[in-house]
Amino acid sequence: MQPKTPRQFFQPLAAGAPDPLTELPVRLERMIHFVPPHLDKVRTKVPSMAENADVILGNLEDAIPADAKEAARAGVVEMAGMMDWQASGTGFWTRVNPLNSPWFLEDVMTLVEKAGEQLDVIMIPKVEGPWDIHYADQLVAQLEAKHGLARPILFHAILETAEGVARVEEIAQASPRMQGISLGPADLAASRQMKTTRVGGGHPFYRVIEDPREEGGARISAQQDPWHYTVARMVDACVMAGIKPFYGPFGDISDLEACEQQFRNAFLLGCVGTWTLHPGQIDIAKKVFSPDPDEVKLARRILEALPDGRGVAMLDGKMQDDATWKQAKVIGDLADLVAAKDPGLAAAYAD
Repeated sequence: MQPKTPRQFFQPLAAGAPDPLTELPVRLERMIHFVPPHLDKVRTKVPSMAENADVILGNLEDAIPADAKEAARAGVVEMAGMMDWQASGTGFWTRVNPLNSPWFLEDVMTLVEKAGEQLDVIMIPKVEGPWDIHYADQLVAQLEAKHGLARPILFHAILETAEGVARVEEIAQASPRMQGISLGPADLAASRQMKTTRVGGGHPFYRVIEDPREEGGARISAQQDPWHYTVARMVDACVMAGIKPFYGPFGDISDLEACEQQFRNAFLLGCVGTWTLHPGQIDIAKKVFSPDPDEVKLARRILEALPDGRGVAMLDGKMQDDATWKQAKVIGDLADLVAAKDPGLAAAYAD
């Protein structure tokens, strides 16, 4: 499949549709908090949850029963009117049903019409190739034009199939609407025929073991992360395309320690955020996907020692050069973004 030429890439796909963005908005998106919008008691808590989360997502897909799909769709529309999301600083997203489902078309048509002015991102599940993005891109452009939207709605793809992972670079570059990509470990495990029922995280059977000892005795063994390769490849594809990589769900909401470690692994590898399925995971994501104050202080010392990023400096007996300056700038820029939203961390970074 031939990509669009550079001159065509940023042209609207429908007459009257808003111009595609040439740069992603600068936003803090440490966690995408999933809300089941068909549940009244949960939906009413959305404004208070929005005060603590970077992104609120109205979920229409998995975990929403077939007989509740219409109620969930109506719930997202109601959520859109609960507050001025564009002024709030909290992102407002939705995850629609898959393209091959009987609900996708109505999901998109309804939400662009009735929630499009507030909606930042449509998350598209089970994306297998750029053709999926191209179809949704053309459809949404037509709907934006029809309903007079002034800004384009962005797309976020989920890697949930082996084919999607194999084509992740093409998916990442499929459209200027692409905001980011998330790992979908449960469906991906099924697609690959992995022998696990866990949703994300490690597995006790996936281990390395040391060589036998001459003196005998127990051999040291350590559990490994079966998602390392996929996350790293996704990060590379996203960075190459100028979009954002995200870890997906950690299904065991009772194991907060393992959740934190999995989030930390993803953060270290380059993910900018993750999904949170329970309010208890929000503070973990906020902690993990914000740089540590000590790391921020060191990064700022490096940036001060090499103001233009050139030359060499010695700090605490360690050589700092262009490469470490670039690493420090990643941490420093993220700290500035976090500090603008989080007064507590702003104070910690300033100490």
